[in-house]
Amino acid sequence: MADLEQIVSERDGHRAVFNGSWYRGPHTNFIASKEEIEYSAAGVDRWIMHGWSPPQPFIRPDTRLTAFGSCFAGYITKYLMEKGYDVGGGHLSNQSHIIRFGEGMVNSFTILQQFEWAMEGKEFPENLWFSEGKEIASIDPAVRAETRGVILGTDLFIITLGLSEIWYDKRTGDALWRGVPAYLFDEKIHGFRISSHQENLDNLRRICAIIHTAKPNARIIFTVSPIPLMATFRPISCMTANSVSKSILRSAVDEMLRESNDERISYFPSFEIVKDFFVDPFERDNRHPKPEIVDFIMKTFERHFCCP
Repeated sequence: MADLEQIVSERDGHRAVFNGSWYRGPHTNFIASKEEIEYSAAGVDRWIMHGWSPPQPFIRPDTRLTAFGSCFAGYITKYLMEKGYDVGGGHLSNQSHIIRFGEGMVNSFTILQQFEWAMEGKEFPENLWFSEGKEIASIDPAVRAETRGVILGTDLFIITLGLSEIWYDKRTGDALWRGVPAYLFDEKIHGFRISSHQENLDNLRRICAIIHTAKPNARIIFTVSPIPLMATFRPISCMTANSVSKSILRSAVDEMLRESNDERISYFPSFEIVKDFFVDPFERDNRHPKPEIVDFIMKTFERHFCCP
């Protein structure tokens, strides 16, 4: 069979040529060239947000929303609170762990634990949940009840996934929120491992199932935090370990969205905006996005998900 003639695509005055003998399918979206990227609302909407925007914005000022997961959830909470949205965490008296320590639940296991604990009555051992300040988070029944109340009172969950490297309890297999305080570390009890794509996919399925059992009309927006690992506990470079860690999470979210095809579940590509859209997005620590980048991301989120 003779090859088809070359196809020439004109995009913004730039000429792209590709072989016409390859079937391209019903959807063909090319990567942007350096000349084509425009660092603006129009640019990010074209090259990043395409395919991820909901049909219509659905977050109203009276939508009760809770954002937690990795520390990037803190940016979302702060921005939306300042814009006047009804965000959990504005009520500082709330003792729920997803409010007080929500930015420290950096893996899908610990996020799932909170839903299982509050909504299904699952029990977890002491010394499993630690705050950034090494405070042990209580498994007190009153805190469980308050966490259940937060979940039942939420219309929209914004869940940010941080990493797939986990510390865990060797006796039970349960994941810890973060690392182990040095004064409590016991080699016989505490272990470190890389969680798999399948494990994270299963966790995301369970999170959505628990939420929609309790709140059938609740919306869920998943994000993957663009903030890289500060350090890896693997015997490889941190940069390559971070690539693996984020890839596992991103692929799990994508598969869950594709298989569920549920309009109640969305993805916001904050990870891609930072990693693929901007050339120099981070502060000098090479971890935290610059304030202007965070502001750009939040305005993009607001434009696509929040009602005008």
